[in-house]
Amino acid sequence: MRLRSVPLGVAVFCLLAFAVALTMSARSFAALRSSSIPAWLQAHVGEGDGQIAQVVLERARALYLKKVSEGSVKNPCYFAMDATRPGDLGNSVLGRRYYIICEAEHSFRAVSAGHGGGRNLKGVADFSNGRRCARNFGNAMDSELTAGGAYMTAEAKTSFKGYYRVGAKQNAVFMRTFVQFDGEGEAANARQRVIGGHPAALLRGMCLRKSPNSSYADHDGYVPFGKLVNYAGGRSNGCTSWSPTDAELIIPMVKDNPTTLYIYPESGDIAAVARSVAARQQASGTGPYWNASCLKEIGSPKFWPKKKLEPIIARYKNDHPLPPPQPVPICKDP
Repeated sequence: MRLRSVPLGVAVFCLLAFAVALTMSARSFAALRSSSIPAWLQAHVGEGDGQIAQVVLERARALYLKKVSEGSVKNPCYFAMDATRPGDLGNSVLGRRYYIICEAEHSFRAVSAGHGGGRNLKGVADFSNGRRCARNFGNAMDSELTAGGAYMTAEAKTSFKGYYRVGAKQNAVFMRTFVQFDGEGEAANARQRVIGGHPAALLRGMCLRKSPNSSYADHDGYVPFGKLVNYAGGRSNGCTSWSPTDAELIIPMVKDNPTTLYIYPESGDIAAVARSVAARQQASGTGPYWNASCLKEIGSPKFWPKKKLEPIIARYKNDHPLPPPQPVPICKDP
């Protein structure tokens, strides 16, 4: 039998294709070969609760496919968030606007998530948001605003926050995990802003309780103690906050396995909607996408760029210095 020579370029291509086949399952690779949205996923597109808007899905999927092709993402799932939707539907029902998409498994799940509360610098600037809908967005330091755009999940850090009561004379340790986000474009300062994802839970009414046998005790034998509060229906400081139950699902998915998160809207979308509202195009349905219920409530959205807002916040801090920190009191109850 006569052997035929194989051009070097063909041989290299074959080796690369074989390597890709080894690192991706057959099903996930097949799902990613086409940039068109598969029919099963397209069925989840819509503007009802638990559905995803077309533009949000298209951008989230494009970001994910780009990072997969670059080799920076191997996670079979990716995330998206639509911050134009309501976070609180009333009667203790939360709006589902954070999306977990795993195409290889034909899995789509929508859960709740908090948006940035913003701030009201009284007499200077009001860029605060209500619980239900976000009107103000931005990327300034200390603004506590949500910034839309492209993100990658990064390291997950779990920290001890204190103890809380779970029963008669029975306490539990509260540990909270924070997933750092790395952003691009307008969201490139996400790490400096300490923007990431975490459970919507914290300890309030903190005091110090004597517990010298605790591994978390300070040098005087005290540990922090507070009341555990679930604020899944509230606002965040600019981060993406999930209910504690949903966080238990999401955080293990990205620990040591980064993926993409696309948050809508970006500043260009906000400007386009504001122009459309001024031209009265939104009412006819011809304007760019925004959740209709929230747009009716907020009137018109606004983006606060860091170049404009950071000097305002800096001046306000200078004119309104914080009082010196007070020591945490000793718990009065046993």
